[in-house]
Amino acid sequence: MKHSSIFFSLLLFSSIFFADNLSAQDLTFEEYNPKSTLVVPGKIIKKAKFPFIDIHGHQYRMPTQDLAPVITAMDTLNMGIMVNLSGRSGSDLLKSVKNIADHYPNRFVVFANINFSENVGKKGWVSEAVKQLEQDVKNGARGLKIYKSLGLRYKDVNGNRVKVDDPRLDPIWAKCGELGIPVLIHSADPKPFWDDFNADNERWLELKTRPRRKRGANNPAPWETIMQEQHNMFKKHPNTNFVSAHMSWLANDLGKLGELLDELPNMHVGIGAIIAELGRQPRFAKQFFIKYQDRILFGKDSWKPEEFPTYFRVLESADEYFPYHKKYHAFWPMYGLDLPDVVLKKVYYKNALRIVPGLDKSLFPE
Repeated sequence: MKHSSIFFSLLLFSSIFFADNLSAQDLTFEEYNPKSTLVVPGKIIKKAKFPFIDIHGHQYRMPTQDLAPVITAMDTLNMGIMVNLSGRSGSDLLKSVKNIADHYPNRFVVFANINFSENVGKKGWVSEAVKQLEQDVKNGARGLKIYKSLGLRYKDVNGNRVKVDDPRLDPIWAKCGELGIPVLIHSADPKPFWDDFNADNERWLELKTRPRRKRGANNPAPWETIMQEQHNMFKKHPNTNFVSAHMSWLANDLGKLGELLDELPNMHVGIGAIIAELGRQPRFAKQFFIKYQDRILFGKDSWKPEEFPTYFRVLESADEYFPYHKKYHAFWPMYGLDLPDVVLKKVYYKNALRIVPGLDKSLFPE
């Protein structure tokens, strides 16, 4: 009886041991997310060193939204002003401006939007769009936000793709220059979305878990074509300030981005959703930020307060090998750029104060 008990105990142990091993061997790449055993100095930075302006914010319900919880989170982060790029137009924009004015008049601003869907090429449309933009600015809009649908999804009255540099849109960009408002534009998406979906694609995990983001090489045009259209637009309108969202998707090729900034003095870039690219090249990125310190603006894109500390830590600290907050964006660790204060201040708020009209400068140090 005693031997039988020992046998069954060993059998049970063996089954558990082998089951655990088989389970570990069956882990998929999506599930594999090991905790680093590296112990190095550093700490999470929950509050930015200086008050900052988020040039790339989204509050889609702002016309009727209770802004108090947003302000509470902003204060926790040391965010001075949020630029809500989802301001829309007409009565919706007016409602947002009123909600801001009634509650927190110096903490939010809105950018106007234009709907290009099925209207480009229609007689008189661009004149009406320019007229509405002028009215939106009179009503309180501080800039114009262009979504990636321009160049990707919008078609004209003849069913053709509307190019980002379509000459029929030139009056809009010229009017922004006349009004002294910036255009923040998001074109295309990361280039790997257009590349072959294979083991060499650095965005494999993101495309595996979010397959709708994958595009064919020419869907609806090559990535290089769409981004060149954006840069052509900047070149055609030197009197208008443009902010290329997501660092023009060139945060992984800062040499190329530097060439563009040298060529296009009216081009600025926002760092929304590309901090992972900067955090894996801290020395080169630091040199880039110092050289182009007058052309880079802080922006986060999605409103998730818990993700801001990654941005602060990359920009402010000299920490090594700390995790990013989304594995499918970056399965590599981050390193801090340890930017000088003079550069931090420009990225956090001074550059935005210079190109976005009407912001409350009293919220920020000299």
